[in-house]
Amino acid sequence: MAEHLQQEIFPNCHIGLIHGRMKAIEKDRIMADFTEKKIQILVATTIIEVGIDIPEASLMVIEHAERFGLSQLHQLRGRVGRSNTPSYCILLAQHSGSDDARKRMRIMEETNDGFRIAEEDLSIRGPGEFMGTRQSGLPDFRIANIIRDGRILSDAKGDAFALMEEDPHLEKPEHLPIKEVLLRRWRGKLDLGRTG
Repeated sequence: MAEHLQQEIFPNCHIGLIHGRMKAIEKDRIMADFTEKKIQILVATTIIEVGIDIPEASLMVIEHAERFGLSQLHQLRGRVGRSNTPSYCILLAQHSGSDDARKRMRIMEETNDGFRIAEEDLSIRGPGEFMGTRQSGLPDFRIANIIRDGRILSDAKGDAFALMEEDPHLEKPEHLPIKEVLLRRWRGKLDLGRTG
């Protein structure tokens, strides 16, 4: 892509390329050249997602944006617009993307608010398992929605902590049915908590 841009699209500009397989000294040199405006266009992988602060960078084009999650798109977009210079982030996406990909693109168009983006990401991907290894997907709640029912879940958490304070091993007769359900439902995943 860098060669194509240099030879066919922007022959009068100096184009640089940076990616994660480069040695640190090479990456540092390219970033210094970009900062000093020796490079006008930088073609990069997502290596530039964090830790890069070039206030003069004013345009970012993200190819195949439908392949990225919301938090990653938000981080990438945050690399431009770090000064008073008007800046733009252009998301190029395939129309054949999934419904979730289209939702992510719509959210990125609608807001720059990182908190809202995180909420929408949670809504789309799900929180994953609380007592397991999946980092996304819907939890095994029977009736609760983690976003919509946040307050009642917080109340339930408080009640659970109070119960554990009163009867940590659930040995009182009135708590034995709770213990049996927890062991039956969570036995394999509770073992995961003892690992390490």
